[in-house]
Amino acid sequence: MNSKVIDGVEIAWLGNVSFRLCGENITIYLDPYGLSENIHQEHMADIILLTNEHQQSFDPDSIRIVRNSNTTTLLPENMSLQFRGDARRVEPGDELIDDLCIKGIAIEVVPSYKPGASSGHKEAGVGYVITIAGKRIYYAGVTGLIPEMQTISADIIILPIGDCTMNEEQAAEAVAIVSPQVVIPFSYECAGSPAANIQVFAENVYSKTPGVEVLFFEDF
Repeated sequence: MNSKVIDGVEIAWLGNVSFRLCGENITIYLDPYGLSENIHQEHMADIILLTNEHQQSFDPDSIRIVRNSNTTTLLPENMSLQFRGDARRVEPGDELIDDLCIKGIAIEVVPSYKPGASSGHKEAGVGYVITIAGKRIYYAGVTGLIPEMQTISADIIILPIGDCTMNEEQAAEAVAIVSPQVVIPFSYECAGSPAANIQVFAENVYSKTPGVEVLFFEDF
């Protein structure tokens, strides 16, 4: 498992599109996927954030592995999966902040969709802006370059790149819009489409916003 600590937040890449955030005595899973059964108790989820039901990012078995009776799960309103326990359906515009924080963590729910698709389509999901250890982390979900990004501010972006999300140039434009300190790109592959060229993405980022640090998975 690859991880990196950025200003007090440990960000672990779990493979595919899945990440784990640890900080302030809290463990948050983002779209858990492809996990094995041997998860240590200390790495069980306090919070799970689900973005969509795409085959490449939605894995009910992994969700069950890291979830226990104390876990709070957030999922899009249109997701078909049913949960027992503390599971809350959310939609873009929801702000779980101040008195509504989840276990002390402020979470903002933001749009995530491919432009041109119906907003009510099953494949439309959500993204999240999570504030942990004083850092705002934008986990974009399965999204294209969308105008709502103009309203998002974050210190760190975890961003999908691929034919069914954003190409390398569009993803670099998203970085320029949000203007973070750090971007972590991941290649989101669709059936029959080529993998994204992360190096080309990085070159576009350095051209548009030279102050932004691009972290590759080998940096973790």
